[in-house]
Amino acid sequence: MPETKPAVVCSIPEIRSLLDLHLGALMENPGRARDIPPLMLWGPPGVGKSAVVRATCQDRGIGFVDIRLSQREPVDLRGLPVPRGDSVAWLLSSEWPRDPDSRGIILFDELTAADRTLQAAAYELILDRRLGDLYTVPPGWYIVAAGNRVGDYAVATSLSSALANRFCHVEVEADLEGWIGWALHAGIHPDVIGFLRYRPQCLFDMTGDTERGWPSPRSWARVAAELALLERGAMPPDSRARLLAVVAAGLVGQGAALEFLAFRTLAAPLPDAGSMLEGKLPVTVPGRADQRYALCAALAHHLRRRTDWPQLVGAFLRIGLALPSDFAALAMVDALRDRPAADMLAVIGHPLFAAWSRLHGGAVAAGLCGGATAIADAALAAAGLPLAGAAE
Repeated sequence: MPETKPAVVCSIPEIRSLLDLHLGALMENPGRARDIPPLMLWGPPGVGKSAVVRATCQDRGIGFVDIRLSQREPVDLRGLPVPRGDSVAWLLSSEWPRDPDSRGIILFDELTAADRTLQAAAYELILDRRLGDLYTVPPGWYIVAAGNRVGDYAVATSLSSALANRFCHVEVEADLEGWIGWALHAGIHPDVIGFLRYRPQCLFDMTGDTERGWPSPRSWARVAAELALLERGAMPPDSRARLLAVVAAGLVGQGAALEFLAFRTLAAPLPDAGSMLEGKLPVTVPGRADQRYALCAALAHHLRRRTDWPQLVGAFLRIGLALPSDFAALAMVDALRDRPAADMLAVIGHPLFAAWSRLHGGAVAAGLCGGATAIADAALAAAGLPLAGAAE
């Protein structure tokens, strides 16, 4: 039977919203635990399925239990039988949550890599939230599963219809805007962000040799981590460049790595974005598109990491006035994405914001940068234009 894809495709931010919705419902009324369907996340390797679940738990300060079914035996789920007199007792794993007032997510990862005996062992936990009379999942815990599809060049078996019918199925795709939002929050190296803005098709590509490194959101995050590590190390520039070429090719493949390294070479002569924001260097806008992407990523990165945000807003807006509208809007949205309201107020309250809005507000509203409605509305209001969210 040919593989059928779930009808619903979501980005990582949408998955996060769905998790927050269900967790919020459990927080309000744990008694609804059986009414909220467990979530099954389908998607290729490296798009952030398990990472979004883990990050949600970390951000909310709740528990997280990661069950890698491909590495388990059925006895790991149900427990170990131990003779006691003329009966048998079952010793359950200590990883199962037991506090009735606790909150968290149990993730059955790599569910599609598990054989049918393991899937059958998971039936009762997923459907009934219990293991016979031995164990009951606390009501504040939500159940999620994740797995690869048969066509993803990963170890995968189809789900039985009985198990599949227990889930709400959602397919996860590699989404640049969602990944950029996460990357900005996580402090990912701006060179990686700028490059993927310039070459979005390099975010995820399984058309090459998938038995070696290949581009995915996960592997690009690791390239950024390796780049930051190399920049902190004390070694000659030639050695640093050589090692970066090696690890980049090892993580995302030779083709994507060569493009990324070429992008960094072209971006290297650019003036330091931090010094430009501080007014130590004049506003300089490069003519090449790839260099403009690098500049915008660096501006957003520096601005988000600074505690003296209000003192840098004027320089940021002056740089924006010198940029073409699509790049100015891109830099604005990335700088303000998921920032506190005080940061946005510092921007829209600045005397230069009205001029910036008259010049670039339409670009934000038109979505040239995938842009945020709140920022678009502020820009258009300052320019005296209809709001982006207003009805036509």
